[in-house]
Amino acid sequence: MLYCQQMKQHLRAVLAIGILVATAVAFGYYIKRHPQTLDQLRQVPPVIILALIILYAVAFMAYVLVTRASLHVYGKTMTVQENILFNAYSALINFFGPAQSGPIFRAAYLKKRHGLYIKKFMLTMLVYMGFLAIISAMFMVVGSRPWWQTLIAMVLVGAACFMVIKRYRQRSAINAGSGFNPINIGWIFGATLVQVTTLAVIYGIELRQIGSNASVGQILSYTGVSNFSLFVALTPGAIGIREVGRR
Repeated sequence: MLYCQQMKQHLRAVLAIGILVATAVAFGYYIKRHPQTLDQLRQVPPVIILALIILYAVAFMAYVLVTRASLHVYGKTMTVQENILFNAYSALINFFGPAQSGPIFRAAYLKKRHGLYIKKFMLTMLVYMGFLAIISAMFMVVGSRPWWQTLIAMVLVGAACFMVIKRYRQRSAINAGSGFNPINIGWIFGATLVQVTTLAVIYGIELRQIGSNASVGQILSYTGVSNFSLFVALTPGAIGIREVGRR
């Protein structure tokens, strides 16, 4: 038994190193084929690069909080280190894997490591995606339409998400118990709001850096559309879908 545990630890270490090496090789290959990228990067002020790194870290940690609250719904928990590594691996797989394959990794890991059934995992994923859709709908409309139309859009999207979640919960016969309470669900919503808002700031900085004079409303609309693209993304990281919105 001890030997098996040691082998698993070595395997995880080798896998982690392998992923880092593969990422470095892919990045090096891309830079070799597109050397102009480094020239463009040198034109970006260091303070902007630092700001983007910090903001992406905030968005990432917001999703770490989503995972924490989602596990608390079922009375389960992770250490901070495991939670960060879990989401880092998931994000990496989600970006390089086809058709947003990160959730598959998440479901398999949680089932094997924490005994969380896939149906239960999917319920909290639907809750998160529902909040993501509602907030994204608000961002997409608020910059260009009157407040009452924004409210109608949020209500319609929220109602659709509620019906999907309710239907899924009934068909799957999931009983989340006392963990499915306003506190845990509120944490999921709050973390999702922080994540989307941070992404809006990131997109605003990026758009300004490429010479766009996009207004705050246009940046919010772009953020909403960009987030919705992730629901239908068939390419790694939704490449080619979100970029269209920048033109």
